[in-house]
Amino acid sequence: MPDAPRSHGRLSIAPSARPRELMDDRPHLAGAWTARVVTLFPQLFPGPLGASLTGKALDDGLWRLEPIDLRRFGEGRHRNVDDTPAGGGAGMVLRADVVDAALTAAREGVPEGADWPVIYLSPRGRPLSQPRVRRLAAGHGVTLLCGRFEGVDQRVLDAHGIEEVSIGDFVLTGGEIAAHALIDATVRLIPRVLGNQASTEEESFSEGLLEHPQYTRPTVWQGRAVPDILLSGHHAEIARWRKAEAERLTQERRPDLWRAYLEKRGGDPDGDREL
Repeated sequence: MPDAPRSHGRLSIAPSARPRELMDDRPHLAGAWTARVVTLFPQLFPGPLGASLTGKALDDGLWRLEPIDLRRFGEGRHRNVDDTPAGGGAGMVLRADVVDAALTAAREGVPEGADWPVIYLSPRGRPLSQPRVRRLAAGHGVTLLCGRFEGVDQRVLDAHGIEEVSIGDFVLTGGEIAAHALIDATVRLIPRVLGNQASTEEESFSEGLLEHPQYTRPTVWQGRAVPDILLSGHHAEIARWRKAEAERLTQERRPDLWRAYLEKRGGDPDGDREL
């Protein structure tokens, strides 16, 4: 049985090292899932996370967002946060001492023993998956480190036991867009954020499959009709059609997921000629 969701009904009061300009007047509910984001560009948050359902949930205090400006921990008059790569090479690398100071500040107020991982958004990380997102949503929060330039000094990643996560096999100019994606995918799984919890149970990856096609009105559009089965009212038949379509799309578009799906159910992926 999954753990019961934590209550989000009591306001909490706690000291904070965050600058006043990053504070907001949103309610802070005790036990609300929290994302702390270490970034050189705190002004990028909440960004798209402040819109639609995630934004409403943020305003309602169902989750909290705390950007932490990495520049505040920089060295010298100019608050330097980076230096040239050891051994030579192009670009700059975020310094271990600067990142360490920011991560130490980000730990303030995290309850002892809390399920609160520290994640570095990196193209060399393990791919972000729906099961990983579910585990994050079931925890207390997450601290995200957004890289820039050529990356982060490996020593601070090792010292803090930081998990590296990738949102795809491509390179961005920084980790902020990846942080938005990870937070959005997690927050929508928090109880009461989505109006219909069944939506998260029927979408792509919920059973290891891609989602079936969706249709709505008008029934016929430019000569293309909604499949008759979806208009039949036979819910069992509709469910079977949707399952078959999900399997078909997964087999065609994501053979890696299809293999994992078959293996989980005792099937033989090597015997499937489509793979």
